[in-house]
Amino acid sequence: MSVVVTIAVGPLLKLATTSNRGQASYQRRTIMWPDPNSELRMLVCVHNTRNIPSMLGLLEACCPTKRSPVFVFALHLVELTGRASAMLVVHDTTGSASSSDPQQLHKVPLGRSRHMIQALESYAQRAAGVTIQPLTAVSSYSTMHVDVCGVAEDNCVSLIVLPFHKQPTVDGDMQVINPAIHSLNQSVLANAPCSVAILVDHGLSGPHAVHHVAVLFFGGPDDREALALASRMAEHPAYGSNYSDEVLTLEEDEENEEQLDEAYITEFRLKHVSDETVVYTEKVSNNAEETVAVIRSMEGIHDLYVVGKGGGSSSPLTEGLTEWCECPELGPIGDMLASNDFNANASVLVVQQGMQEHEMAAGMVEESPRKPR
Repeated sequence: MSVVVTIAVGPLLKLATTSNRGQASYQRRTIMWPDPNSELRMLVCVHNTRNIPSMLGLLEACCPTKRSPVFVFALHLVELTGRASAMLVVHDTTGSASSSDPQQLHKVPLGRSRHMIQALESYAQRAAGVTIQPLTAVSSYSTMHVDVCGVAEDNCVSLIVLPFHKQPTVDGDMQVINPAIHSLNQSVLANAPCSVAILVDHGLSGPHAVHHVAVLFFGGPDDREALALASRMAEHPAYGSNYSDEVLTLEEDEENEEQLDEAYITEFRLKHVSDETVVYTEKVSNNAEETVAVIRSMEGIHDLYVVGKGGGSSSPLTEGLTEWCECPELGPIGDMLASNDFNANASVLVVQQGMQEHEMAAGMVEESPRKPR
């Protein structure tokens, strides 16, 4: 575990490191990468201590090892209140914090951040291949997405993980924590320099909490990114025969995406051809009703669903689902899986693939093709 000098940076919200923003060194903006064993850099955001167990469960499922390490920037998001100034606090391994402006730092409620740091450090000490840098961002919700995206870009992050704006209640329903978090997630998705995942937590906590993962593959860049993450999960050495990774394809691709999908599916199957814990299944669906029936047949089997967000116009496979979508940031399939009508015991991770560097340079961020849903 590396030791990072403690410092707090003021209103510019910039880490005390050389900025990588705009530099050619920021190349890996996605989970998909030619070298799967290169370090995966993640920015994990939390709003409260209830987010910590599920984020640690997801982190453990991402299979960090010394051969394929994960560097995690754990960002505690705190709403700016009173007379405190917006700032980014960088914590050290003891959870202490200092500032170039102590008069402002003492106004920031860091007690909850210290509890978060203790939980993260405890995990990092037990896990191999994990380095965690705790941070606290203090700002208003209206500009918080700028802080999140700035930390991701300055630190060459490949994946931002956000908690869903709802949490399960004791009776199994989903309750809104704060409407502002909903807007924050949407803003991060629209402005992120890399891939983004929203985690809908239904008990995804503790070591080895994930045993049965299902990937629903319709095709397109978001689904390929979701499959890349699930492929990494399938390599976890501790799960063994207790782990299963089911990939279900219900494809209806645009012509320009079909070859990319087929190539990546083939690569995935060849990589896991001798792995009995990975099951690949193809299903034929002609309309949204059949799609829902196929997905409902999987209820009660899996701990975690990993799906691509998708985007663009509706396709016959999901037509009608989009119209009833309560949370568009999850996409129609993610929204259905996260609804109260579906299995309340399964968590859902919805993935949006980041733009590659050449696409961003060409100004294609807003026009980048997304698989229609």
